[in-house]
Amino acid sequence: MLNQLKLFYEQHIAIPAPEQFSEQKLQIACAALFVEMMLMDDKELAEEHEMIVNRMNELFSLSSEQTRTLISLATEQKKQATDYFQFTSLINKGFSQQKKISLIKSLWQIAYADGQLDAHEEYMVRKMADLLHVSHLEFIKTKIQVNGK
Repeated sequence: MLNQLKLFYEQHIAIPAPEQFSEQKLQIACAALFVEMMLMDDKELAEEHEMIVNRMNELFSLSSEQTRTLISLATEQKKQATDYFQFTSLINKGFSQQKKISLIKSLWQIAYADGQLDAHEEYMVRKMADLLHVSHLEFIKTKIQVNGK
């Protein structure tokens, strides 16, 4: 009888455990934001793609092949996503503040990879900084570090 009650509770009443995040999910979340940044100006340039590969390698110590696989997975995840929350919530849970600032810097680097900053790209970095709880000061500092202005 007690086993039946326990089983009923587990199946119908118990609150499911929050989704666990893994290193791979964090990597996919970052790659999805990077791909979104690359496509923000409606151009997919080799410089931007190479910058994504470099930033993923640097952030996660991945091989180029692992990074390319992650980018493919992230592109599919991004197509299915309705907003950025599924990505930024994982990053907020899994990254330190310093790593989030580094992520914002990476977004700036991707935005500037083609030599010019599109207004949509700047808007996206600002939005990601807000969603990742990165201060406006750090948002500006990372922009200056990347652009020099």
